[in-house]
Amino acid sequence: MGVLTGQMAPIFSAPAIINGNEMVEAFSLDQFIGQKYVVFFFYPADFTFVCPTELLAFQKKIAEFEKRNVAVVGCSTDSQFSHWKWLNTEITDGGIKGVKYPIISDQSKIISENFDVLAGSYNYTEQGELVFQGAPMAYRGLFLIDKEGVVQHMVVNSMSLGRSVDETLRMVDALQYFEKHGEVCPADWHTGDDAIQASPEGIAKYLKKHN
Repeated sequence: MGVLTGQMAPIFSAPAIINGNEMVEAFSLDQFIGQKYVVFFFYPADFTFVCPTELLAFQKKIAEFEKRNVAVVGCSTDSQFSHWKWLNTEITDGGIKGVKYPIISDQSKIISENFDVLAGSYNYTEQGELVFQGAPMAYRGLFLIDKEGVVQHMVVNSMSLGRSVDETLRMVDALQYFEKHGEVCPADWHTGDDAIQASPEGIAKYLKKHN
């Protein structure tokens, strides 16, 4: 598994569903560079079990992301038609109706490969046949991308482990606090907590107060 933290997020253009029901053919994260932070997350598949809980949880907190100037974008290897159907299926029937942020289709699996979250890979057999080994879908990867297009935080879960939306918000707050104040954020930092001046004196002062 590669580490993208500190690097520019991979560039792509792909079909997506936006606003819950509108298909677009060429959605890209480049539109947010210089404008917004991005939380870009992968999930394994539409119409599954853990996935709807995550997508609905992000929608429930979407106002919190928006007030922090963060765009939330989802992605899986399903088609845009599958996304559209899922987005227009009632929650009581296993759908995610009400989710409005963009969901990208990565049917080619190129985006998942470039972000290094694909749960399998293409290989040749001894007979020279190209086959896919593993699961042709993405792990639960999440990338916090700053306004310059640089990945500042990433986490990758197995398919059975759902992520914490509150932890994602905490990481956004920590990044934005550091950018504004230049102070680094210690373990379990939340807005309003003490941060640390990045110096020997700063860490000594912090540890003396909190230990």
